[in-house]
Amino acid sequence: MDSGAISKLRSCLNLNNDFYIKRDDLFPTSFGGNKARKAKLFFEEIDKTNVDAIITYGSSSSNHCRVIANMSAMRGLPCYIISPIENYKSTFNSKMIELFGSKIIQCPVSDVKETIDNKILELKNKSYNPYFIQGGGHGNIGTKAYIDAYEEIKKYESIEGIKFDYIFHASGTGTTQAGLICGKILNNDIKKIIGISIARKNPYGGQVVLDSVNSYLEYLKKDKVDIGKVNFIDDYVLEGYGCYNKEILDKIKKFLIEDGIYLDTTYTGKAFWGMYEYIKKNKIKGKNILFIHTGGTPLFFDDLEVLINE
Repeated sequence: MDSGAISKLRSCLNLNNDFYIKRDDLFPTSFGGNKARKAKLFFEEIDKTNVDAIITYGSSSSNHCRVIANMSAMRGLPCYIISPIENYKSTFNSKMIELFGSKIIQCPVSDVKETIDNKILELKNKSYNPYFIQGGGHGNIGTKAYIDAYEEIKKYESIEGIKFDYIFHASGTGTTQAGLICGKILNNDIKKIIGISIARKNPYGGQVVLDSVNSYLEYLKKDKVDIGKVNFIDDYVLEGYGCYNKEILDKIKKFLIEDGIYLDTTYTGKAFWGMYEYIKKNKIKGKNILFIHTGGTPLFFDDLEVLINE
């Protein structure tokens, strides 16, 4: 299967709909995922400049930080990861960040902005030309990555002669969902983009997505839209980021056994379970539904023992 390819799922959901999956977890470089798709565009911009140091932000579970650290190492660029000390734990992602030679700077979450600003100033004082990438690949470049993904979805629809009624995905910092919404707007489509929040609650979570949408539309000199364009569902965040329940574990295990596709408890597994519950709750039937696998392969192995013993 090609990276980002779309295929029909077999039988793990049994909800009287046709289910498809887009495998962005197979996107090339550093275990793929939506963060690799976004990072590719960031580094295309970086490669055109005289940038000689990278700074970004994320938790110890961050797929984004893993990818940025890897792509920096590929170019021989020093990389600094600002990471909140609260609930910091060793993960396969954090171990790989260390393997790639990145410097992890821990601080209280309340000091993140100051720590980032201080590191940028320190590097500039040492005659470096640092480049800061927002956590999660947030910003217009990250949004553009999922406008591109939306065009891939449109191409699949054209080739296969089908139309997706719904697109579900894990929604975190918001640019994945913002890009999909912008893609929908630019193509004048009517399909519903449903972002299953993995951490944030409304109204903040939905507003962040909306701000990203309007930032990109403003860049294109197009009319802004209102919050009615954003379906940011916060019913399934549980106690917050990284939290999961038995139902999520059951869905991950069942999906792996029946369809051979891995999910993780922090992002894709939570979103997959949220999609399942949303479809049941809203009695959605007879539709073509696409789930975007946004990656997180290393996180699957963090919870492997839990899955085995569950």
